[in-house]
Amino acid sequence: STMFLVGLSGGIASGKSTVVAVLRELGCAVIDADVIARQVVQPHSKAHQQILQHFGTEILLENGEINREALGNIIFSQPEKRRLLNSITHPEILKEMLKQVLKYFVLGYRYVILDIPLLFETRGLTRFMKYTVLVYCDPPTQLVRLMKRSGLGVAEAEARISSQLSLDEKRKWATHIIDNSGDRESTRRQVLQLHACLEDSLDFLWARLVVGTAVAGFGGLLFLLIRHFVS
Repeated sequence: STMFLVGLSGGIASGKSTVVAVLRELGCAVIDADVIARQVVQPHSKAHQQILQHFGTEILLENGEINREALGNIIFSQPEKRRLLNSITHPEILKEMLKQVLKYFVLGYRYVILDIPLLFETRGLTRFMKYTVLVYCDPPTQLVRLMKRSGLGVAEAEARISSQLSLDEKRKWATHIIDNSGDRESTRRQVLQLHACLEDSLDFLWARLVVGTAVAGFGGLLFLLIRHFVS
């Protein structure tokens, strides 16, 4: 059995959730890094306790969960705090992602999609992906969609978009592009074509991970992934 990893990313309001929905309809294995990021900071978790030690209880909601908006406001304006938070959460996120990859490998999936919003910004995990997919839309469409979705004014929406690496820049790093500038049916056809291409591919990445595990042991491989992801 062969299996390889596919990294999926996009930008704010580019329509990545639409693409993921189609992939799930097709029965694809999708690992959502955002969902995992929420899971690993639930109350009583290791990451939750460490975050409280460094950021204080004022970032908690009444139910004991972390107020993501409050924490986001802190790390947005303080890069050193953002690096600290990443050093706490990224190792836990990676461990859970590896567990899920192993599960899909055992189940015999041809490929697994890792839905990682900051895949192209960090680039630490791209070396482990056989393919990388960008969900793209043209800048005017992205702006209009964000304003409509979030109720933001032009200046606020432009500021949100400019705070991220531009989609045009990300295009340079992607092996496949899903252009979501048009209607949903056009996007769906592109996703179907991508799925057919990946299903027919004989290339695989899992062998690289197996070799790494055999040589260095699971702990060594995990350390390598964490180092690249956090750097």
